[in-house]
Amino acid sequence: MAQTDVLLTKEPTPQTMPACQLPRKLYDVARNTGAHTSSGLATAGFRTAKYLVDEWFQNCYARYHQAFADRDQSERQRHESQQLAAETEALAQHTQKDSTRKVGERLQDMHYWKSELQLQVGELVAETDLLLAQKQRLERALDATAVPFSIATDNLQCRERRQHPDLVRDCVEMELLKEAELIRNIQELLKRTIMQAVNQIRLNREHKETCEMDWSDKVEAYNIDDTCCRYHNQSTEVQLYPHSATFEESASTPETWAKFTQDNLYRTERERLASVNLRELINCILQDTAEDLRLQCDAVNLAFGRCCEELEDARHKLEQHLRKTLQEITDQEHNVAELKQAIRDKEAPLKVSQTRLYQRSQRPNVELCRDSAQFRLVSEVEELNLSLAALREKLLEAEQSLRNLEDTRMSLEKDIAIKTNSLFIDRQKCMTHRARYPTVLQLAGYQ
Repeated sequence: MAQTDVLLTKEPTPQTMPACQLPRKLYDVARNTGAHTSSGLATAGFRTAKYLVDEWFQNCYARYHQAFADRDQSERQRHESQQLAAETEALAQHTQKDSTRKVGERLQDMHYWKSELQLQVGELVAETDLLLAQKQRLERALDATAVPFSIATDNLQCRERRQHPDLVRDCVEMELLKEAELIRNIQELLKRTIMQAVNQIRLNREHKETCEMDWSDKVEAYNIDDTCCRYHNQSTEVQLYPHSATFEESASTPETWAKFTQDNLYRTERERLASVNLRELINCILQDTAEDLRLQCDAVNLAFGRCCEELEDARHKLEQHLRKTLQEITDQEHNVAELKQAIRDKEAPLKVSQTRLYQRSQRPNVELCRDSAQFRLVSEVEELNLSLAALREKLLEAEQSLRNLEDTRMSLEKDIAIKTNSLFIDRQKCMTHRARYPTVLQLAGYQ
């Protein structure tokens, strides 16, 4: 009996006759030996290979047996073929139904991951747009720091034009130097933060492209599987592909397929969270830098205000001293004139006394007496000389005092001019220029 290559799932139905091998019948074939055989001299010239009657019956029985065996085998094969056809039909329908169900499940899985990827891409695009807005704020804030830096450097340069002794390293200069250093540090910080934002935007776009490629592949695979799920036995688009049942070496497994998308989503979500944290950091940096700059600006303005008040007070006091000095110079000039007049007034009495003494020295002989008049005249001359010496000395002192007062007047006027120049630099130059200082919104990058 021929063996089939199809595995039967149940026992075959019983046959009309038990399927077994018939016993082989043994026949005694007569040999042409003997007196009644067809061999010998009497058969010379005739055919010697004639069959016997028993051989004829044996041949018939053999044909009957072969025909019966062939019919029986054919009947069994027909039954088995019908049964196999029914079983393969049922198996094919069951397998096709199961395959359709598996493809449908696969469609659901792909739809789920496709939706997750699409949602993640949308969130990442929105986050990238927000980060771009923060990057623009950083750039505007960096541009806005150029004005305070130019103001601080211009103030320092203007104050270098102050004259001695006002050219001092005062609190205003210390605050201006601190402001310039603060602006430089903030500019470096903003530049570094801009570079971080640029790198994060690049990473966001790279992961967005990765997710979009994965999403695109899943859309294409979804369309293919959806088309496959709609195929049936009456479809006209189907045809035979003999080698389609072989697995590709590069084909992924369900585990690696799911892990690939999960890794993409994980990395994308990680970058999105990093972008969110960077945006929060940028917002804090901009707020802190804007507040620091405005606080330092207020500190500089306060120092300028105190310095201007001190300069104004010093100039006012110098002007008061100048007025008093001018008044004193006037009084001293009158004093010098009075002293000179007093000296001139003493010349006439001295001349009188000295003339008297000279005339009395002409007295003859014994008349040249040291009398009381002589002593009084001598004492008068001495007193006048002492008075003149005292007046001349006082005149010298008065004139020296007048010269000192003139020097003081010149110094006071110079100091007043220096204070006026310093006030002009601080108030008209520096403070007026500082009125152009950016607002907090501009420093924070909102404008």
